[in-house]
Amino acid sequence: MLETHLDATYAWLGLAVVSVADVGVAAAFPASPPPDADGVARTVDSVADGEYPATAEHGVAADRIRLTAGAVSLGDDRGTARATLDAPRITPVVRPTAGVAPAAVTDARLRRVLDGAPPDAAFDDPAAFAAAAERARAADATWTPAPERITVRRVHYGDVRVTLVG
Repeated sequence: MLETHLDATYAWLGLAVVSVADVGVAAAFPASPPPDADGVARTVDSVADGEYPATAEHGVAADRIRLTAGAVSLGDDRGTARATLDAPRITPVVRPTAGVAPAAVTDARLRRVLDGAPPDAAFDDPAAFAAAAERARAADATWTPAPERITVRRVHYGDVRVTLVG
């Protein structure tokens, strides 16, 4: 009655191997998902697609960010996430911080407008505003330290329509 069956031994060994493999697979999964680039992209798209001037903010839980005219990327030790923007091109506004190349830093007047100043208070005319926005879009997109939140602002100055993100 208490004899050991050979099949039972193989079953126990097989179960032990599968259990060890399951533990290895579970340990390989990251502890949490990568940053939410899709949420940031939806916020940007909701403002940029609008017809009227608007402002929105979105919290960022990442260490670094890269904004281009057509995409947003977020990264940290959990990984990197990228989301394509559906909206027309945006104008990235890069603030001067440690580790950011001076060539990547955006015109201070665009930062003032992003922070709430009217464009006519920061720029002499719509052409100067459009030129500064074009220079900011043409700058090489680099990884910069991520803020706690990003601000998205759609601004009209004369016939110039610009969506600032920073």
